[in-house]
Amino acid sequence: MHGWVIVDKPKGATSTQVVGTIKRVFDAQKAGHAGTLDPMATGVLAIALGEATKTVPYAMAAEKTYRFTARWGEARDSDDAEGNITATSEHRPTKAEIEAALPSFTGTLHQVPPSYSAIKLAGERAYDLARDGEDVVLAPRPVEVVAASLLAIPDPDYAEFEIRCGKGTYVRAWVRDLALALGTVGHVSELRRTRSGGFCAQDAIALETLKGFMHIPAAFEHLRPISTALDGIPALAVTGPDAVRLRSGHPILIRATQFAKITEGQPPGNDLQGLTVFLSTGEGEPVALAQFAQGELRPFRVFNFGTR
Repeated sequence: MHGWVIVDKPKGATSTQVVGTIKRVFDAQKAGHAGTLDPMATGVLAIALGEATKTVPYAMAAEKTYRFTARWGEARDSDDAEGNITATSEHRPTKAEIEAALPSFTGTLHQVPPSYSAIKLAGERAYDLARDGEDVVLAPRPVEVVAASLLAIPDPDYAEFEIRCGKGTYVRAWVRDLALALGTVGHVSELRRTRSGGFCAQDAIALETLKGFMHIPAAFEHLRPISTALDGIPALAVTGPDAVRLRSGHPILIRATQFAKITEGQPPGNDLQGLTVFLSTGEGEPVALAQFAQGELRPFRVFNFGTR
């Protein structure tokens, strides 16, 4: 059982619980997801099964899109609606103030993750330490917010946003910091991931629907190819003998026609050393992920379909 399942995660479930359910639905031995969603969040949770787990790092590194609601006037220890109130403010920012602040909250930001996060401190999850009442201090880390827009202001207490961001960005921290910059405090009251790399909400299936397909063929209609997570990585078909060598962990020499296909779309003069290439057979069966080096394609992730 190999491929990707795009789940529309319901509110209240943890990402780990959803992965466990999908493993049972598909009777899969290996599974992993491409980026945690908090229990209160909904939306796109991409889950890899079997050999597709070898492509999880590429899906995790992909750009993500979130739509969410900020609640002004209340700071919470978790930076979302599930936490305890730690501070309040009477100030409510105007539309003009919010829009004027947004440019400072795009680009490369140095963000302090929420105390209630899965980051490890001395081997312990930060959220476990925070729940035990310990003072959790996390170091700021660079994150990339590609774009941010104000969608609506339903009333003075709430504002709705959309952001596109890179790996490791915490929406809860973004709202916390924006509120402080606007002279108030705030937290996330609603959060939905609408896109994760090439996976989008329109293609996601509800978890309850998948539960109804437990161990029956209808579930397989929602299994997507391994290559789905590799958008933007050059793809190349290889012959039978080359596929055998690659699956054995051996490099193959690159031919002029193959080199032309790899370089197609690459910037002029781009150094291809170390470039990752997705290799499949002429029938589209995944073979390996390889790197271009000194005229060879050297496999570093081989797809093995001999076992589940």
